[in-house]
Amino acid sequence: MSKQTYSVCFCFRRRFRLAVTEAPDEVKSLFDQYSNNGIMAVDHLRRFLIEIQKEENATAEDAQDIIDGLGRLHELRHLNIFHKKGITLEAFFKYLFSDTNAPLSSLGVHNDMTAPLSHYFIYTGHNSYLTGNQLSSACSDVPIIHALQKGVRVIELDIWPNSKKDDVEVLHGGTLTTPVELIKCLKSIREYAFTASEYPVVITLEDHLTPDLQAKVAEMVTQTFGDILFYPGSESMEEFPSPESLKQRIIISTKPPKEYLEAKEIKEKENDLQKGQTLGDEGAWGREVSNLKDTIVANDKHDLNEEYHHEEEDTDDVDAKLHQHAAPEYKRLITVHAGKPKGGLHNCFKVDPDKVRRLSLSEQQLVKAVGTHGKEIVRFTQRNILRVYPKGTRIDSSNYNPLIGWTHGAQMVAFNMQGYGRSLWLMHGMFKANGGCGYVKKPDFLLKTGPDNEVFDPKVRLPVKQTLKVTVYMGEGWYRDFEHTHFDAFSPPDFYARVGIAGVPADTIMKKTKTLEDNWVPTWNEEFEFPLTVPELALLRIEVHEYDMSEKDDFGGQTCLPLSELRSGIRSVPLHSHEGKKYESVKLLMRFEFV
Repeated sequence: MSKQTYSVCFCFRRRFRLAVTEAPDEVKSLFDQYSNNGIMAVDHLRRFLIEIQKEENATAEDAQDIIDGLGRLHELRHLNIFHKKGITLEAFFKYLFSDTNAPLSSLGVHNDMTAPLSHYFIYTGHNSYLTGNQLSSACSDVPIIHALQKGVRVIELDIWPNSKKDDVEVLHGGTLTTPVELIKCLKSIREYAFTASEYPVVITLEDHLTPDLQAKVAEMVTQTFGDILFYPGSESMEEFPSPESLKQRIIISTKPPKEYLEAKEIKEKENDLQKGQTLGDEGAWGREVSNLKDTIVANDKHDLNEEYHHEEEDTDDVDAKLHQHAAPEYKRLITVHAGKPKGGLHNCFKVDPDKVRRLSLSEQQLVKAVGTHGKEIVRFTQRNILRVYPKGTRIDSSNYNPLIGWTHGAQMVAFNMQGYGRSLWLMHGMFKANGGCGYVKKPDFLLKTGPDNEVFDPKVRLPVKQTLKVTVYMGEGWYRDFEHTHFDAFSPPDFYARVGIAGVPADTIMKKTKTLEDNWVPTWNEEFEFPLTVPELALLRIEVHEYDMSEKDDFGGQTCLPLSELRSGIRSVPLHSHEGKKYESVKLLMRFEFV
């Protein structure tokens, strides 16, 4: 490799030779074990796929396809790494580090998609029309398009009368956000709804309209979506339809009007913005995801009934008025009815055997509710839909830990998709599962009721069910994707990796490798073990950072992978930018073993 020169001062320069990307010792050892006289033949490679990669159904044809694919790589043609009967160590190493050796299964949509909507986690957006922060950014159809292209299946629109009260706009009410026409958003949804997934798109409407404008919205919706709009057969349903039955369909969900930005709340947001200025590492890539255990324990003895009843009392009056005066053509469009009953949390999670509904809670309300009603929430979400949305003080469009919702069965954990940071990486990671279709079947334990009518209790610490062993061998690609002075103006970067689990409190942990100085191709060769009590809800977090002694550490890449689809064996793990865009070259070589 070539050399790199770094200026230290006006009269002194340092030169570093780029390290050669070389196979780790364990890879060399495995190659020796599965080869003969330096050549890995088809049968050798097949045995490796079965025994190390745990691809039990691998055939000789699969192994031959891998060898043939390596032979077609332009960068390998000039190297003497092929043999008539197989491949050499260099080609084997190239295969392990290739995109074809991905860490996740390539099964496409493989979950059962015929169950009711309430049986799935759904990729859900919050204030999907905002281009930036919650108070002053522009409203546009562009972030809606981007969300749909990523596979997001729930789009939220806040609909308000325009200044002349004769048309409908989308904006964050009570703020300085600039509006966008509703019809523009609807047309973009129609055009891009099924570019990433054929499964249904839910439009949740925050309705602040008079009956005459509701009728206008009904006309817009029916004309824009036509035959792909799903109409419910009756005002209430005993069970939600399935994603399979709603392929290529649009469904509408709405709840009563409500002013979300009162003067007191705005003041709280301003105070929170001043308090929330991040320092150090947090400013570089977002705050560390909050610990669920601490949050839940802190609210365990908090009785919400009085507070919740007071908060929702006025909303119920509005709900009654809405149903009394709402335009009938508008009401007819609503498939997933939303609302909150009187009586506080005691009645909030009651399950009606004759009809299903959607309930919305803020992240704060959910955190407080799980302290005293955790099992009731799980039971509620077996038939009904629970939507969780960010607290009002997140004016920077940040997000919260989604696991608190998923652990209790919440289907619509709504996120600011235009935001960045670790919480959003978890959201991206969860919905890489099931072919990236935006619907992930909930684990059976969240859907089943025991012989004594018992349900899963998120508070109970379960025994270890499985242990994941992770080996971080090495990383490469930064020298191709970044300027040589990007991380450090005076020397090559000092990389370290962070690896851990996001899941139930007992499973959540992060660990760290040693820091390797002055190396564009870090080789850590470190192994970590993660005991898992609920592997079905676990996500593997991977981050790389560059140590900086004088300032905050620099960001070097991240990814998040659902354990439910993690492939055993030695895998090539591509990393993504802070914003979630996949780097062209940056990847890690890692090994995953389930014991």
